[in-house]
Amino acid sequence: MRNVLLLLLCGWLSAGVAQTLVGQSWAAKMFRETEHDFGVVARGAHIAHRFELQNIYKEDVHIAAVRSSCGCTTPQVTERTLKTWDKSEIVAVLNTHAFLGERSATITVVFDKPFYAEVQLHVRAYIRSDVVFQPGIVQFGDVDAGTRPQVTVDVAYAGRMDWQIVDVRSACRFLEVELEEYQRQAGQVRYRMHVRLKPEAPAGHFSEELQLVTNDTYRRIIPLAVEGYIRAALTASPTPLVLVASAADPHPTKKLLVRSRTPCRIRQVTADDQGFDFEFDDQTAKTTHFITVRWTGGDTQRVESVIHIQADSHPVALDVPATVEPATTPASQR
Repeated sequence: MRNVLLLLLCGWLSAGVAQTLVGQSWAAKMFRETEHDFGVVARGAHIAHRFELQNIYKEDVHIAAVRSSCGCTTPQVTERTLKTWDKSEIVAVLNTHAFLGERSATITVVFDKPFYAEVQLHVRAYIRSDVVFQPGIVQFGDVDAGTRPQVTVDVAYAGRMDWQIVDVRSACRFLEVELEEYQRQAGQVRYRMHVRLKPEAPAGHFSEELQLVTNDTYRRIIPLAVEGYIRAALTASPTPLVLVASAADPHPTKKLLVRSRTPCRIRQVTADDQGFDFEFDDQTAKTTHFITVRWTGGDTQRVESVIHIQADSHPVALDVPATVEPATTPASQR
């Protein structure tokens, strides 16, 4: 009898372990990655990494909690409830003010729907005590398109008198940096780093990174985050613009609303496809414009094009995706 009970208990435990492993598996499959190495970072730097996940299942997924094994890393969740194909991010924020040296943390993500599971994310970093950024991030905030905003960061080093920043690199072609050394005495080296955004930078949110290359033989590169949002000079609605042609209405028409931050005149409206016709007021400077868009082309299966709007402020341009849909879909495409 005792042997039978032991067998039943072992079987129950095995089933429970198997169920747990399956749970870990389904949840882990939603993540693009589960490990990240921040590398070498400066004290005071704003450092964060986003672990992206996507619900690839039919059932809703819910994140019940996140926790970190170390106070050096604080986890945050952008969206807790995910429907099919919805995305969320687990943001791991490194505390470079209170912690130094080699650091690692395990972030546990707890799911309670559609059933219980845990996924562990791993981060590690080396936080330098001899290099300090002030501020810890190049934060442009909200800026207007076509302008040239600047943020200045103070870089302080304590240690060798021959320490130098020999280069500043970035994969973003819309950033430019001017480096100014203003102190080298008593074991202190200081730089002012002027970071500018070029006027041709596109509208929208951006998140980039600068890499400071030093003459250190060990831990040469130090990253610095760059963030901001560029407000477009012109916006349009609806976008994309969709026109539906039919036998009763072979030449459909729609109004396109165009807004600008400052009064401007619409100078020119064109499209990649010659089947579009436009009517608009090109004489009055204002912040709200209505453009009548008409499809004048012949019978078609489907047309995809881009409408180009040119204004006289700066000057600036706006591209709007446009589609002409037929009333019926040919059998060959069903």
